[in-house]
Order: sequence, then C-alpha cells, then structure tokens
Amino acid sequence: MKKVFFAAVLLLFISTVQGQLNLGIKAGYTSSLGLNNLNAVSNGTYTLNSVAAELSNGFHAGVFARLNFKKLYVQPELLYAMGKKNYTISFNDITNHTLSYDKFVTISTANIPIMVGYKLIDLKKLGNIRILAGPELRFNAGSSLDFQNLVAGGSSVTLSQLESDVKAAQLGFQVGAGVDFLMFTLDARYTMINDMYQTKLNNISIDNLPANTFVISLGWKIL
Repeated sequence: MKKVFFAAVLLLFISTVQGQLNLGIKAGYTSSLGLNNLNAVSNGTYTLNSVAAELSNGFHAGVFARLNFKKLYVQPELLYAMGKKNYTISFNDITNHTLSYDKFVTISTANIPIMVGYKLIDLKKLGNIRILAGPELRFNAGSSLDFQNLVAGGSSVTLSQLESDVKAAQLGFQVGAGVDFLMFTLDARYTMINDMYQTKLNNISIDNLPANTFVISLGWKIL
C-alpha cells in the first residue's frame, strides 16, 4: 500500500512540474578581465598591455535545470571551466631591483551558479528575452601556476622563492541577460568574484590573475 501511495505522489509531482521544469546542457566561451583597474584608463596608466596581461580565454560546459514560475525562474547549473594564460610579469623587490618572469596559468574550475531570472518578453513555447542574476560558487578543480625564465636584474631572488597560491573556493555574483528560441538558450553574463590565483614572494602577493569573467553560452533544453 505504501509503495502505491509513494508512486501516486511521485506521479502527481511529475505531472505538476511538467511544462515548468526544463533540463538541458550548455557550453560556451569564457574570458577573464578585471574591471578594478579601468578607472586608470583616463589617466593613461592602464594600457592595452595591461589588458593583455589580465585577459585569458577559455571554455566551459555543463548542465542546467530551470524551474519556471510564470515570468520568474530559478536556474541552478553545474559547469566545468578550463583555460590557459601565458604572460610576462615585472615587479620590484624590496631592494628596488626590477625582476621579470614568465607565468603559465592553467585554469580548471567547477562552477555552480544559481540564477534567478525574469522574462521581460515571454512568448511561451516560442521563446523569451530574460534578465538574470545570482550567486556563483567556484571551486578549484586542478588549476596551477608555473614560473619560468626569471630575469633577476641583480636581485638575489630565485624561481624557487616564487609561491603559487590557488584558492580552494570562492563566492561570486553573476549578472546578465539571455534569449530563448524554441529549445535553444543564449546567455551573456559577467561574474564578479575575488581573485583565485596569486603569486607570492616571502608571503607577499606580487601578482593576481583576475577571476572576474565574461561568459557567453549556448544551451539546449532537452526537457
């Protein structure tokens, strides 16, 4: 009798959410660029070289679920993001010697955005235009920093003294907009999150790789 009761409850639940719950897969392009230095553009201290040093390109893929409440919806996602960035860093040590080194960054994270959205234009099954925002949990899934080709400039600093600091997890916030057409979704978002990747010398940070990201993704609603 209990089995019949639970089966009936399950069927009732499925029939209730049918047409309200979407499940799908998605993939897209990820580009990181910090906005904290943009105020320096006006005085000329933030140049294209500064942008090139901060920019990294990557790829993400994963799954999502969307629970619709008329024009509102909640969309949790599970995404794997990967990317690489190679660039040269210059800095002055405590003795005012100028040093430089090549930095090789491998980005590998598991991201869990939980988005709350609003359908500005809702054409039902044909599609919609949406805005969205919500928190994102980001976990390190094998990211690494490597240093090569140190030019010490008379300093006693060695490559072995440069330390990698990759945070295990960070909490950020996403905002963006999206369009649905039939079973396809297209989103553009910006994630504001603390830097996950730092280089340290004598336990002092000398270089941060921005973790803020622009994300463009294409999804397919399987259900």
